[in-house]
Amino acid sequence: MKINDPQHWVATLGLEPHPEGGYYKRTFESSERTSDQELSVNFEGERKLYTSIYFLLTSKDVSHFHRLKSDELWYYHAGSPLTIHIIHENGDYEEIKLGINLDKGEVPQALVPKNSIFGSSVMEENTFSLVGCMVSPGFDFQDFELFTQDNLLSQYPQHKDIIMKLAYEKIPE
Repeated sequence: MKINDPQHWVATLGLEPHPEGGYYKRTFESSERTSDQELSVNFEGERKLYTSIYFLLTSKDVSHFHRLKSDELWYYHAGSPLTIHIIHENGDYEEIKLGINLDKGEVPQALVPKNSIFGSSVMEENTFSLVGCMVSPGFDFQDFELFTQDNLLSQYPQHKDIIMKLAYEKIPE
């Protein structure tokens, strides 16, 4: 069945490789703009009010630890449930299960707060997750920060296991 094949989704939706891992495509963006002075956030210049993407991750890959200067809302669409791994600004670690099996503690949407360090992984083997992500103020690659294992281990040694799984040993060029 095609809907169980991640390459079907990649091809049909026109997804491209994402630097953090997985595949994505920008789907919507606001025509309205906002500035850092209006929102008291730490970015330079103006941003779109919001942007939205499809994001597909297979169980053979992970979304590596990264940080944004904006809040990001995640929405489950298809495939296996996904785990969002978050290291909050205060150093606390949280896992959010994104999916539709509410009896197993999954939620169909979740918020990753701005300035958190986060990544994701697919919960079931040999499958994929298709989700949507909306960033507000809108995503801009100049606000996107990837991390190495050494970067994070020096700050959060208590989270070594997940850092070794989700942080790059060396950021690809």
